[in-house]
Amino acid sequence: MALSMGIIGLPNVGKSTTFNSLTKAQNAEAANYPFCTIEPNKAIVPVPDKRLDALAKIVNPQRIQASTVEFVDIAGLVKGASKGEGLGNKFLANIRETAAVIHVVRCFDNDDVVHVDAKPNPASDVETIEIELIISDLEQLERKIERMGKLARTDKKLGPVIEMANSLKAHFEDSKPASSFEWSDGILKESFFKEMGFISAKKVIFLANVDEDTLTEDNEYVNTLRGIAAERGAEVVKICAKLEEEMVGMEDDERMEFLESMGVEECGLEQVIHKSFHALGLMSYFTAGEKEVRAWTIRQGDTAPQAAGVIHTDFERGFIRAEVIGYDDYIQHNGEAGAKAAGLLRVEGKNYVMKDGDVVHFLFNV
Repeated sequence: MALSMGIIGLPNVGKSTTFNSLTKAQNAEAANYPFCTIEPNKAIVPVPDKRLDALAKIVNPQRIQASTVEFVDIAGLVKGASKGEGLGNKFLANIRETAAVIHVVRCFDNDDVVHVDAKPNPASDVETIEIELIISDLEQLERKIERMGKLARTDKKLGPVIEMANSLKAHFEDSKPASSFEWSDGILKESFFKEMGFISAKKVIFLANVDEDTLTEDNEYVNTLRGIAAERGAEVVKICAKLEEEMVGMEDDERMEFLESMGVEECGLEQVIHKSFHALGLMSYFTAGEKEVRAWTIRQGDTAPQAAGVIHTDFERGFIRAEVIGYDDYIQHNGEAGAKAAGLLRVEGKNYVMKDGDVVHFLFNV
């Protein structure tokens, strides 16, 4: 499924360290999962899911395969990126190709790590990036308005679109992102946004890169970033990128012991992956058999035939029905036979909307 998360931010905020941690996590799992790096700046990373292990204990499969998320490490943006500063046009184009973004913000002081300004300033740092995204969108929109203006002489249907586009132009000129733009005709707006692919409309997860001392208690920088995120309806993940990179090679028990010694319950990297998966509007369903226990990635709201099509297009084309067991029911009754005996195996048709964690067997005929 071609959906990816772009990792963006100013230079020297921890983007590459975070990406390297994700990439190393991918490589560390290579012994039991066929991950691959697509390019030096892209990586496909498994989504940690304890449910897979629980299913495997019941089924005892030959292999386990998780859902995945693709991350793209985009070089640091600088002020003036929309005008080409620091190869900004190329990097902005890379962001445009992603489905959502992780905005890394430095939230620690360290004289040995140079910041683009005198010291970290989350409010200013976030604003710098956002303004560049908005300017890039504005320039794209102005070209579109000019083209539509010429076509409108013969196509009167473009009138409402041009009216909305001009309102959006004023919105951008007021330094507001596409994500906060509202319009009375929601269908028209959705269609136009889909066509344009505005960068500033993408869903954002803010990643507060902190030092070890701030993992358990927020500092002033993190508090500021949380306030900014709240205004935008965005989530914040707090992570010590340097520490995450050091933990990548650890065994599960060793890593948990290390996290406990730091007063932290969950690995920040796992939080980033889980929230990214959700931000992309994805979820997983499972198939469980002796050969393989596998999580299949689908979009939230997908129907049973669409979910079947992820396995093979023939499954969707010749879909007959789906035999579904809820994950909790499957675990509680120790597998398919027990759940079926308890009357918990459901037969669902073409209109069934999949639920996260469904354990499914599809029947099809082509």
